[in-house]
Amino acid sequence: MFVIKADKRDMGVKLNVLRKAGRIPAVFYGAGKENTPISISNTEFKKIWRQAGESSAVKVSTGNTDVDVLIHEVQVDPVTSEPIHVDFLAIDMKKKIKVKVPLEFTGVSGAVKSGIGNLVKVLHEIEIEALPADLPHNLAVDISPLETLENQVFVSDIKLPSGVVAITHGGDVVASIVAQVEEKEEVAPPVDLSAIEVEKKGKKEEEGEIAPAKVAPVEVKKDK
Repeated sequence: MFVIKADKRDMGVKLNVLRKAGRIPAVFYGAGKENTPISISNTEFKKIWRQAGESSAVKVSTGNTDVDVLIHEVQVDPVTSEPIHVDFLAIDMKKKIKVKVPLEFTGVSGAVKSGIGNLVKVLHEIEIEALPADLPHNLAVDISPLETLENQVFVSDIKLPSGVVAITHGGDVVASIVAQVEEKEEVAPPVDLSAIEVEKKGKKEEEGEIAPAKVAPVEVKKDK
């Protein structure tokens, strides 16, 4: 089991000061445990978070006390994507719990490889129930049976580890194939040359119109 070392958090210390020191403010609660503020190493947490995810049991060790938990909620900085606060949910290792587990798609689809269709991932996670010690980090979904447009992978097709039961309905579609649609090039409509000629002709006629002549005034000489 993954173990995260934690320190009891002094509520008088500002959170920004804690984070600048490479620590993440956190808390654990549930399963009869008091709401307990703690701090954990940023580097250590990110490593365990990548490996355990939010569906594997983790042990938080404060030195005097070890608490079995799940990584329940992680707040991240919207700019840096760094974790800035963590909620741990305390659990009873002897009681089954329900969690959502991510799906990992494996294999090669014959339909996709041959170009007759595209893969559609309908579900990205399913809900399961198991003892905390039996919870998997993720579940593999083999897409190699997808050979035609009619083939589908259902929740019931997913191989579950011993002691794990799917809560999501077995008849729900996990992945399928849709026909590949070729993009058609837009064909420009034929140009009406006669319309262009008439238009040009009319323009020439307009340009060729004779402007009215200007008649110079005639000087009339008077007899002296």
